[in-house]
Amino acid sequence: MCENLSTRNRQHYIMKIAILHYWLTGMRGGEKVLEDICAIYPNADIYTHIYNKEKTSNIINSHTIKTTFINTLPYAKKLYHFYLPLMPIALKLINLKSYDLIISSESGPSKGVNKHNAIHICYCHSPMRYIWDMYAIYYKNSSLLTRTGLKSIRPFLKKWDIKSSQNINSIVSNSYFVSERIKNYWNQKSIVINPGIDFNNFNVSQNKKNQYVIVSQLVPYKNIDLAIKAFNQNKKKLFIIGNGPLFKKYSKMSNDNIVLLGNVTNEERNKFLSESKALIFPGIEDFGIVPLESMASGTPVIAYNKGGVKEYLEDKINGYTFNENTLDSLNECIIKFEKNINRFESMEIRKSISKFSSDNFQSKFKKHIDYIIRLNEN
Repeated sequence: MCENLSTRNRQHYIMKIAILHYWLTGMRGGEKVLEDICAIYPNADIYTHIYNKEKTSNIINSHTIKTTFINTLPYAKKLYHFYLPLMPIALKLINLKSYDLIISSESGPSKGVNKHNAIHICYCHSPMRYIWDMYAIYYKNSSLLTRTGLKSIRPFLKKWDIKSSQNINSIVSNSYFVSERIKNYWNQKSIVINPGIDFNNFNVSQNKKNQYVIVSQLVPYKNIDLAIKAFNQNKKKLFIIGNGPLFKKYSKMSNDNIVLLGNVTNEERNKFLSESKALIFPGIEDFGIVPLESMASGTPVIAYNKGGVKEYLEDKINGYTFNENTLDSLNECIIKFEKNINRFESMEIRKSISKFSSDNFQSKFKKHIDYIIRLNEN
């Protein structure tokens, strides 16, 4: 076992590193950031509540992955949200005494571990939305059983969320929007390091088609129903890529001009991103990886003017924003976009987000961690 960081210069030996990630049940934005953290620390062990190897990337699967007892509970891979009240307990039971550095990736419960003498850095995608600012949305769209459970555990989870934020050496947020949430809910300061994307995975196409695209998990806070209502009205072609509990509901409410594709391959997904007129992004996101992927494909974004998207979307440069969460506001924005569509140049859209690369994220995040380590050497 390595000597602890507090008793020996960390620069003179190989550190033992643990990464905590809430759950590994699919490859969404948080998991793509996790891939970048894995690239920085290829020998780190990963701890998570739920692990579905088939739905996790090869980059993450290449690490040693250990689960909490939540993973052994009945139907955990599908109904893991029902085990939220047990996750703080599960985190406390993880033995991290042999680790020198702990990196928690927080959106669901992951940061509340006993760090012992290790340095703990939390990369926060968002404080748990379903107990804070988006509680009403989750509550309204849940079953009676879920609403009852969520209402009963919310006070406990809020107290735990605040308390578990207090014994961390440094909190890093993925956007200024999330940094403000951290200040409001945890009463903690954080620095901002935006996620990035691998530009090599995305190509600009000259074969633009008369269609729009949405790439999203189909859950209430993504606000996909607003886009469906808008396209039911404007009759334009819309493809929706992604799955989730609202898939059947959205299928029933969609007219023939809207096609729900469910999950598709990365190649198909990226083809839609590069060949569509624009990506529709109607929700309030913590940061938003998909809009960056669309822009890297030379495709502009039409987005609701709130959340992390404001940190990279520039009107008339790489997209347009609509200011009200209404049918009329979105459709008026689409009309404005189509009147000015010739002003958008695919390569200029791609260049506009060049600083949001995986390499840039990895460099900044590693530099910050090294800085925190040096601070704690004395």
